[in-house]
Amino acid sequence: MDLLDLARAAADAGAGFVRQAARPAGPGAWSVKGHHDFVTEVDRGAEEVIRRILLAGEPGSAILGEELSPGDAVGPGLVWVVDPLDGTTNFLHGLPWYAVSVAAAVDGRLEAGVVVNVPAGRRAEARRGGGAWEDGHRLAVSTIDDPAFALIGTGFPFKTTETLGEYARQFAQVAAGTSGIRRPGAAALDLVDVAAARYDGFWEQWLGPWDMAAGTLIIREAGGRVTDSEGRDREIGPGPVLAGNPAMHAWLLECVRPAAE
Repeated sequence: MDLLDLARAAADAGAGFVRQAARPAGPGAWSVKGHHDFVTEVDRGAEEVIRRILLAGEPGSAILGEELSPGDAVGPGLVWVVDPLDGTTNFLHGLPWYAVSVAAAVDGRLEAGVVVNVPAGRRAEARRGGGAWEDGHRLAVSTIDDPAFALIGTGFPFKTTETLGEYARQFAQVAAGTSGIRRPGAAALDLVDVAAARYDGFWEQWLGPWDMAAGTLIIREAGGRVTDSEGRDREIGPGPVLAGNPAMHAWLLECVRPAAE
């Protein structure tokens, strides 16, 4: 199968599973993965649905998933990078902002990516060299080049609170120069919002590969940049992420990099 077709089928099926699943009644049904980081049987069930579809379509492929596949490194050959429920905490509290993300990488290079906004039923996708699309509409990053008019997305360091001081300095610099900062709580959707020009830029101190893989390709195919905090093109792996249209990415990089020194 075409990799994008298969990623789309798997992401849609995972989103359907999450959409019909009963939300756990309270913390007694949540498992704690780490500090402020939760997982439920809904996450695991969605990943299993996605896994079955991907392996049926490409039996020799590997899967790097947040819940069922350990590790964070992408090996050679065809590897699927899967987040079955990005924004689990939002889901657990009934906040309608969470997603399913599926990306395909071949020998470490992103080839296809799909992000489904589960509550909204909205799908963004990209194929390398084929542009980025959302529900049939081609995506393009914003043309805003003056930070005074920019809206920036972010993610708080909720897992690694020892970096809160550094993040507070970054936040202060970005807030002082822009028209606003938003933090909805699902990084895959934040990256899609950059591609769709709803945000002009985005940064977070640390994301896992499953959080960013599909969104990275979607932004690049929409004309934007995705790098680490030193301005190096972001590879598939854990670490800091800066994204935006070319002008706002450059500005954001200059804002965030001195704050970390």
